[in-house]
Amino acid sequence: MIDQEASWVPEADEAEDAETMPLSTRLSIADTLTLGNAICGFMAVYFTTTGVLIPHLTGNEDGGMARHSAATAVILMLLASVFDLFDGLVARKLRSSAMGAELDNLSDLISFGLAPAYFVVVWGMVADDAHQRVSAVAAVVVLLAVVLRLARFSCVQLRDGIFQGMPSPFGALTVVSIVLLELPFVPTLLAIVGVAWLMVSRVEYPKPRGRLAVAMLSWIVLSMGLLAAWAFDAPGGELLLQTGCALQVVLGAVIPLFATARRVNTFRDNRREARATQLP
Repeated sequence: MIDQEASWVPEADEAEDAETMPLSTRLSIADTLTLGNAICGFMAVYFTTTGVLIPHLTGNEDGGMARHSAATAVILMLLASVFDLFDGLVARKLRSSAMGAELDNLSDLISFGLAPAYFVVVWGMVADDAHQRVSAVAAVVVLLAVVLRLARFSCVQLRDGIFQGMPSPFGALTVVSIVLLELPFVPTLLAIVGVAWLMVSRVEYPKPRGRLAVAMLSWIVLSMGLLAAWAFDAPGGELLLQTGCALQVVLGAVIPLFATARRVNTFRDNRREARATQLP
């Protein structure tokens, strides 16, 4: 009888634990969108491998297939950024689970860390003027920058409405745009490392809310259209894609300049106010 009672105790405890499990640990609508972000990141790696890398390694390169697969991979990263944008909006409007922040960081690591870093590695293997090992080092730099940025985001409390450092979705899309511009190897490498530095920098970026969120979503949709036109070899598609990538890179460079200028102006205004208060 003692053994029989002992065997029933764990079952009772398990049943009690199941009944007392907090609802906050269950997946919410926002968590589902976050998982969509992770799926898009993984599928971007899949299309980069099957459509670009494997045909190159096996000697079965078809320009159309490689272009189509590369465009699909980037579109999936763009779609991941849409999921990342909306899961935050939904979490603020509806209930979010206790796992939301962790799921968001893990998904961002896949879609905006692993996927663009892998894209850089493959570029280093298939591009004519690229150096495979050097490009692999650049890819590691991008991946580590995203890891450090996400870890810092979880630990540092900032004032509402800003990010410290370039947001990882914006950084990932800028890295991919630099690769798609097909510039010479050294400028491309330096630009990629520069974006990685911006992601771990202290430069302040505004959070995409309100009109800025609408503008960001419109830019993502437009970018998808440019990629589709390039993939299907539409008239002027390559020129349109190059223009869109150049605009993305310019935005990545201009926003820090505006942020730095605003910080300098704020610092000067504070000094003037301090001096004015010290005058008799």
